[in-house]
Amino acid sequence: MPVVDDAKGDSNAVCGACLRDAPAFDNTITACNYAAPLDQLVLNLKFGHQLALAPVFSSLLRDAILERRNAALPDILSIVPLGKARLAERGFNQALEIARPLARQLGIPLAAQLLQRARETAQQSGLHPDDRQKNVRNAFALAPEAMDSIKGRHVGIFDDVMTTGTTLNEIAAMLKRFGAEKVSNYVFARTLPH
Repeated sequence: MPVVDDAKGDSNAVCGACLRDAPAFDNTITACNYAAPLDQLVLNLKFGHQLALAPVFSSLLRDAILERRNAALPDILSIVPLGKARLAERGFNQALEIARPLARQLGIPLAAQLLQRARETAQQSGLHPDDRQKNVRNAFALAPEAMDSIKGRHVGIFDDVMTTGTTLNEIAAMLKRFGAEKVSNYVFARTLPH
């Protein structure tokens, strides 16, 4: 049963949807809820190019991770990759900008190229929840040279914001098909359920 740690530190919280249909990932740790005023800071990093916020976000997430004394750290940390068009438009991947200092702070190797976009997708935030799974189905691939590096290992995946968990679930399912033993999500902000 996956454990979802909420921003209040409740490491036993499992949502009803997860009880009905267990996700492929094993747990999720977040630093905060995606709500005012932190949601605006996320948007400032993502769309306002305020890259100085990235180490602040990583420190807050590091603290949330280390508060879970019984939570094992992953063997490697990777990121949700952006598509080529979105990366060219934005000029950077905000997940990578936050994950770099996070990996250093935790002493975990960062495998930034572990995951690749197999195809471009629409932005999840603009889609109805029912369309999100279809949008990301088979949208991610494992870098060919990385296949042996995840077998039997605990892989951590970082993303800046988690809304429904569909993207992270798709990635976790793919990683487990290639032999990852455990997949943990590390997310700066989690959208509150409506």
